[in-house]
This record gives sequence, structure tokens and C-alpha cells, in this order.
Amino acid sequence: MKRYSLLLLLICCISNAAFSQTERSPTFPDGTRIPAWFSDSSKINLQDLGKQFVITRHGASADSSVLQTAAIQKIIDLAHSEGGGVIVIPKGTFLSGALFFKPKTHLYLSEGAVLKGSDQIGDYPKMPSRMEGQTLDYFPALVNAYGVNGFTISGKGIIDGNGLNYWKAFWQRRKEDPNCTNLEVSRTRLVFIWKSNDVQMQDVTLQNSGFWTSHYYQCNNIKILNVRITAPHEPIKAPSTDAIDLDVCNNVLIKGCYLAVNDDAIALKGGKGPYADTQAGNGANTNVIIEDCTFGFCHAALTCGSEAIHNKNIVMRNCHITNAMRVLWLKMRPDTPQKYEFVSVENIDGYAHSLIYVKPWKQFFDLKGRKDVPLSYCDNISLKNINLKCEVFFDVSPGDYDKLSNFNFENLNITAKNADYDKKTVKNFKMKNVIVNKTQLN
Repeated sequence: MKRYSLLLLLICCISNAAFSQTERSPTFPDGTRIPAWFSDSSKINLQDLGKQFVITRHGASADSSVLQTAAIQKIIDLAHSEGGGVIVIPKGTFLSGALFFKPKTHLYLSEGAVLKGSDQIGDYPKMPSRMEGQTLDYFPALVNAYGVNGFTISGKGIIDGNGLNYWKAFWQRRKEDPNCTNLEVSRTRLVFIWKSNDVQMQDVTLQNSGFWTSHYYQCNNIKILNVRITAPHEPIKAPSTDAIDLDVCNNVLIKGCYLAVNDDAIALKGGKGPYADTQAGNGANTNVIIEDCTFGFCHAALTCGSEAIHNKNIVMRNCHITNAMRVLWLKMRPDTPQKYEFVSVENIDGYAHSLIYVKPWKQFFDLKGRKDVPLSYCDNISLKNINLKCEVFFDVSPGDYDKLSNFNFENLNITAKNADYDKKTVKNFKMKNVIVNKTQLN
């Protein structure tokens, strides 16, 4: 009886730790110090963005049924020609195709404003782009910024992808051919930012994207603050609507966001294929902090892959999960050399189907004639201070060419229908104060 009481006390202490342990480590998982930049979550003020170009005062119509692409693009170009400024979308709904922001221009959506994407793919002309770890010609997003350092999107309005017809077309194609690829159906993203540094997105709502919702490629110093990103998973599923895709990005802060989409909430990408680590345009994601966020339905709260070669110093902390399929998903492609290292998930509570999921990702893989299968590594993966209900505690079954090492589970209080685990799948697997279904694991 005394032993049982001590066990209950231990469970209680772990549970409280998962909720109350909010101290933020001063270092990344590899021990390097976190720069002060990550502690600054101050908001941008409209008044500090320069001259305001309210689109209805410069030729754009408030008629939500009329395509405004040319009119809004003309205003962006005007702001650029006059030395910069902020494009203000006032209250109302404005229909548009692809828009391209220029250096020293910004986007502000007033409360009650909706920038609504056209659902006609012809309003998004193909051009050099990046999708699914490949450099290729593809459709631009509704909002695009290529080489726009200091670009900001702010305000309390909405960017709506109007994605229903894209989703229907995808599911019809998938019905015709269950093996069709994601790129076979012409769809567009909501936001694409490429080779732009010191980017900040705050307060806006992004919803109903036709494809990935926000995609950042080859960017440094990104802050995404108090942004709401949604796409439905019922009654119709919005396919491939990742909330945030980081693709060869460094120094990223995602804070105070709500993410609920019919795919991965936050996905770290960077290239795919048997020689991806040697190809131009591919690369690592480093120094990413995700904190104080809430995750609704999603395939995973945090995913490495499926097109990724190197992710390092990735921290997700102080987050609430309401209905994720997985908390942490490490996708292991059999055709791509990968290294996921120094990944920390800590101070998490809520419900997910699986806590951690590590298995080969074989969809659309192609060795392209390479005889030796590239090796992939997961090293220094830490789960700490977690209080979670789930269906599966440890959904880990690596492939023959996947090497898992240095996993550390500490202060976990898990209720799971499937509590099985196999420490032999990981070299140097450490557990401390791990309780699953009121049983302490060793």
C-alpha cells in the first residue's frame, strides 16, 4: 500500500511538472546559447511601415466578385517605385490571383478584411519555384515575396485560399488513380516567401489554402507570431494543406499560434532524393523554436520530412495538443540521406493519436538508379515534461538503413491504449521518470 501511495505521488509530481515547467532553456539542444533575438516577440506597428497605400484609394474595387489582381499589383509596384510602404487591405472581400511584393513593401490586412484567392489556376502563371524538395516551374502562391528582406504581413484580417475546388479536383484525381502524386493536380499555395530575411507575420488568419498554406524557402530570421492557420479535415478534407513549411531556413520563432489543418502543422523540409545532400538549392533547417502554440487536428504537430536532409536544433515547447495524429513525426525516406539531430519536445499536454512516430516514408520514393541505399540518422531526440493521452505511446519501427541514437525521455506521464515500447530500436535510449498507464518504465 505504501509503495502504491508513493507511485501515485510520483505520477502527480510528473503531471504537475508537465504543466508548470515553463522555464525556457537558455541553450539550444546542442548546447549553443539561444540568441536574444528569440526572446523578442514585439509586434510591428502599422505606423512604422511607411506610407500607407489603401487599395480602395488607388483603383481597387470593393466588389468581391471582380478579380483585383492587376489593380492590387499596380499598387504594390507604385509603393515600390515611391521608395516603399504598406499595402493596406481595408474591410471587405477582395478577390485576387498571384501577387508579388517588392523590396520595402509590406502587407497589412485590416480587421474585417479578406484577401481571397481566385480558384482559377490560370490566375497563377507558372514560373521558377520550389515544391516538395524540388526546384521546378510551378504555380506561385496568392501572396509572394521573392528577395524582400524585412517583409511583413500583419493586421487582424484574413487571407483565404478559397481552396474548395482545388480540393475537389485532387480527390477526384486520387479516385481515378490512387497513386497519383501531389503535383499532378494544379493547386496553389497561400503564402510563398523565398530568399527573404528578417520576415515577420503576425496576428492574421490564413485559411482554406489549395495546397501548402505558408512556405518559407531559403530564408533567415523568421518570426510567426499569434497567427491562426486552418484548413478543414471534415466534411471534405483539404489535402496537403501544411500550415507552416520551413525549407532551408535558419533562425525561426513560431510563437502563440493556433494551427489546425489536414496535413502537418509544422513541417521541416529541405530536399529529397539519393543525392539531395549534394544538390544546389537544398540544405538544412537550423535553430527553430516553436512555443506557446495550440494544435488542433493535424497529421503531426511537428514533422521532419518528408523532403528533408538535415534538421538541427529544433525545439517545440510549452504547447497544447488537442487532436493531432502525432506529436513528433520523424519521416525516414529510404531514398534520401537524412540527419535529424538535437530535436527537443518539452512541456506538452493534451491528446494525440501517437506521441512519437518514426518509420520509413515510402510514398513516391525513387533511388534513381543508386545502388547503395543512403543512410539516415536520428540523433539526440529529447521528449521532456509531457502529460498526454494517446492511442499509441511509442510508434517506432525504423527501416534497415535508419540509425536511431541518443533518445532521452524524461518526466512523461502518458495514458495510452498501446503502451508497448522497444528500447532496442534506439542506441543509447535513456528514460527517467517515465510513467505510462500508471506504470514506471525502465
